[in-house]
Amino acid sequence: MPIRFDAGEVITAMVTPMDEKREIDYNKTELLAKHLIDNGSDAVLVCGTTGESPTLTHEEEAELISTVKRACANRAKVIAGAGSNSTETAVMSAKTAQKEEVDAILSVVPYYNKPSQRGMIEHFSAIAEAVDLPIILYNIPSRTGVTMQPQTVAYLAGKYDNIVALKQSCPDLDMVSELKLICPEDFVIYSGDDSLTLPMLSLGAHGVISVASHLFGSEIKSMIRNFKTGNPAAAKNMHIKLFPVFKKLFMAPNPVPVKAALAHKKLIEEYVRRPLVELNEDEKIILFSAIDGFRAD
Repeated sequence: MPIRFDAGEVITAMVTPMDEKREIDYNKTELLAKHLIDNGSDAVLVCGTTGESPTLTHEEEAELISTVKRACANRAKVIAGAGSNSTETAVMSAKTAQKEEVDAILSVVPYYNKPSQRGMIEHFSAIAEAVDLPIILYNIPSRTGVTMQPQTVAYLAGKYDNIVALKQSCPDLDMVSELKLICPEDFVIYSGDDSLTLPMLSLGAHGVISVASHLFGSEIKSMIRNFKTGNPAAAKNMHIKLFPVFKKLFMAPNPVPVKAALAHKKLIEEYVRRPLVELNEDEKIILFSAIDGFRAD
């Protein structure tokens, strides 16, 4: 059965480039989006956690979406982070994203409030009923403090045609098996952790919403393609080679390490908004050693 939504296999959760005043550099935003598309990304997710969404104003979010849409120019899909711990705000953000004509939205489990499963159902139902856009649910217990259970995902996916996918950032692979067992056959699962992409592919995930693809998008695409076309040994070899990079990119709160890595590659500046802080020099040595040490062959 064909899937009802496909943003590709490699979606990059894009950083928001900033200058030394920690103001958004829209020129580098456009250049980075083009770079990602040229190097393995099928879609670009803007205004997500990796894009420092907790510190962005609604006006900045709209401008970022517009800038990335212009950069993608129909060469890649654009997905907007439109979640909130306030259902009213999440609905408003979803409606704004729909006006900006994005291809889909990513909507996170409400954080800090710690809602029950019934509360999650009511939250996502309100969003699904407010917009026609495809919705990717986002389950990340390490940031939200609560886990959306497979039964909740399956209920929402079965009830709403526009709830089409899940970004699963949870190391419990049994949950992926259960999701595949009880969700509609055409419901799409994306790994939300680079290091879990290959294990999740073996359980039926479609691809990854990635941080490491800022640097190794083509290699991650190759890993996924090899797995899906009958060369799991090549996929495993690429995963093992990338594994040190996957882990070091989360040696500090995301997106601090990946911004440092992109600055190391002279693509953007390393600046992040407070309360995040840039890596110190010792941390950079460790990170850059892993990045520079990667060899594809």
